[in-house]
Amino acid sequence: MRNTLRVRAVPLLVVIVLWGSGLGTFAEPNPYRRIAGRAQPDRGPQRGSRVGVEGPASNWTLPRTAWGDPDLSGTWNYATMTPLERPQGLAGKSVFTDEEAAAFERQTIERQSVTNNTAGPDWWDPGTRHLMNRRTSLILDPPDGRLPPQTKDAMARAAARAETRRAHGIGEGPEDLGLNERCLQWSIAGPPMLPGVYNNNVQFFQFRDYVVIFNEMIHDARIVPMDGRPRGNVQRWMGEARGRWAVDTLVVDTINFTDKTNFRGSGEHLHLIERFTRVRDDTVEYEFTAEDPTTWTRPWTASISLTKTEGPVFEYACHEGNARSVEGILRGARTQELGEADIRHLAIGPSLQGA
Repeated sequence: MRNTLRVRAVPLLVVIVLWGSGLGTFAEPNPYRRIAGRAQPDRGPQRGSRVGVEGPASNWTLPRTAWGDPDLSGTWNYATMTPLERPQGLAGKSVFTDEEAAAFERQTIERQSVTNNTAGPDWWDPGTRHLMNRRTSLILDPPDGRLPPQTKDAMARAAARAETRRAHGIGEGPEDLGLNERCLQWSIAGPPMLPGVYNNNVQFFQFRDYVVIFNEMIHDARIVPMDGRPRGNVQRWMGEARGRWAVDTLVVDTINFTDKTNFRGSGEHLHLIERFTRVRDDTVEYEFTAEDPTTWTRPWTASISLTKTEGPVFEYACHEGNARSVEGILRGARTQELGEADIRHLAIGPSLQGA
């Protein structure tokens, strides 16, 4: 029997100290990729406008690992108030002036501070600075700073999801809980990574033959082989990644996503190319190109500045499966079905007995 869901659960945050370390060598990767069993040649990212992208600082020496690769190790923060898409009111304006960027930051902080009390229950950490290059959107290409149009198939899928939400709310039963509620995956952690309202941190661990990209949102570690091994045919939550060095840029090419993931409407046909370039001691430029011919009419590219930060990283602290929250949701639904106004008579768990 399926159970009606009425209540959402919000995971708690706890602080934990994490650790960091050293990145990998490269042998030429397999030039073929597989999607749904079909071998297809890899293509490089579709390069967009380079307006406002940070370049290496002058009179600066790129730090390297003991074996000579660019050193990306450590913890980096990608929080920013710059939106993914350029607002309609800024059409045709790709970069702010210094004065406009300062005014934008001030207005955004003032708006957030109305309810965002420090250490309060509603406190968020979406970032307090605009991108250092003053761009008006994270999207570089298309040049208008907007996502490309969706395909007819993608629009049909989105309409079906909207109809399900309209008819059944968040779902007919616990089986319909999404990846977020189940504490399995959160789309902004990637791949690709996009800024959110908290936990905008990524930690790199470097070894000769592997790069580990760790996001604590929910708690995902992407282990990227750098030795050119061929790809398999298994679809995964975060896809199947292969890495290489293009001069001093780390290039991570990922395919074989499962159809259970949903990055802005995409699925198993998503092809993602990420580029990480350290341009100064405290900055890594992160750029990605997303391509899915079943979702968008063309590839699109975005860029974000990663800023060096000290730990600790905030733990997401959401148990895989989110069993206790699901239990509370179901008990709350049973209470509503019984028509009880006072839920104190319904035991939710040992921690609430006698409350």
